Amino acid sequence: MVAPAVGLLTDLYELTMASSYLQLGANDTAVFSLFARKLPANRRMLIACGIEEALRRLEAFRFDTDAIEYLRSTDRFRPADLDYFARVRFTGDVWAVPEGAVVFENEPILEVRAPMIEAQLVETLLLNAVHYATAVASKGARCVAASNGRPVVEFGLRRTPGLEAGLIAARATYLVGFESTSNVLAGYVYELPVSGTVAHSFIEAFDTEADAFRAVGQTTRGRVTLLVDTYDTLHGVRSAIASMRDLRASGRRVSAIRLDSGDLDALSRASRALLDAAGFGDVRIYASGGLDEMAIDRLVSAKAPIDAYGVGTRLAMASDAPVLDMAYKIVEYAGQPCLKLSDGKSTLAFPKQVWRRLGEDGQYAEDILGLRGEPPPTGAFHPLLERVVLRGERCAPVLSLAEQRAQHAAEIARFQHYRSIEGRDKYPVGISDALMTAHRRAVASVRRREGLLRNGIRLEHSPPG
Repeated sequence: MVAPAVGLLTDLYELTMASSYLQLGANDTAVFSLFARKLPANRRMLIACGIEEALRRLEAFRFDTDAIEYLRSTDRFRPADLDYFARVRFTGDVWAVPEGAVVFENEPILEVRAPMIEAQLVETLLLNAVHYATAVASKGARCVAASNGRPVVEFGLRRTPGLEAGLIAARATYLVGFESTSNVLAGYVYELPVSGTVAHSFIEAFDTEADAFRAVGQTTRGRVTLLVDTYDTLHGVRSAIASMRDLRASGRRVSAIRLDSGDLDALSRASRALLDAAGFGDVRIYASGGLDEMAIDRLVSAKAPIDAYGVGTRLAMASDAPVLDMAYKIVEYAGQPCLKLSDGKSTLAFPKQVWRRLGEDGQYAEDILGLRGEPPPTGAFHPLLERVVLRGERCAPVLSLAEQRAQHAAEIARFQHYRSIEGRDKYPVGISDALMTAHRRAVASVRRREGLLRNGIRLEHSPPG
């Protein structure tokens, strides 16, 4: 969802740097790389998401008349700056991994090649598009892995940080394999399947649970799910069974019951026993209530008879890893390498490509970071980054969300060794000899240029990762 004055979707220093570059005539071609420096402690991979939104923002990038007048009112910019902002459009190139791709630390999710001012001005809007979507998609993929083939539904809208975040979360989770969302606006915007039951308030509004259940069954179009935990869960299941018998006599059926609180393992077993004994073995059990991938994994491992899961707040807020160490850093300017040497935030110079190798067992075996122009490594490697924007125009096919979902499913299936929730083994990501050699030369050049010696001892630097 692109704002009309998308140029203002930025931090002030991007604009003040642009003013300085203009005054200095420093607007040669720059390359910036967007990547995650480190994976969170509880993540073994990230799922790149938000790339399509980032590219839409680049297409819409401009400062409209109101934006220019606002900037004029700040009294921070010269008339020449404002004239430039009024004319500027993104005219550069972008290389990106596919939406839904598996990525690891220091691997570019996208790289921008453009005149310095354009490349710098779009930093914030690109990071904003990719960061939250990637955080949610990455957690969502873990929920899908934990469910072991059982459907998972997203319903975090009421606690996302705003309307746009709710749409992003619904799209991101569908991309990684969720069955549906409760978010009706997302259903409309992205053509997603929507699903839902009733709230506890509906049950409480009737004299008895059984009355409420019969009302749901008689008035609901489509699949009927009964929420059974308003008062006492197993009493609720028994009331649901009585209502199911009445509804069946009138030609209607209930497809599922929903457990939303308590010991979901024990309650699901007791509920399954009650349903089976009453002849409703085809009625599914749907569980929700503060779930995340860890809780789902425990329930699946315990063989709890739960057929589907609903995940909300902890997913939509990516509660255990809400912040990714994601950065957008310059790697080349005017044909010369650029890098950062500071402790914990050092960067690899030069435009890059990521090469991914498929092993003989049909599973991905390793990634190699290399220079963008160097030949591919020997073996069954394929490149992850593809040029998707050329001189400001999209130059690659735009896939539908359904196609991106299928593409993600095919790729994630080749990472089975790294999908378990608790695993500790780390996927190997190496650096090509050519990139390592070029980077070390760039580091040495910076050290000489800056005189980085202290008491005769050279400052040390190792490539990130």
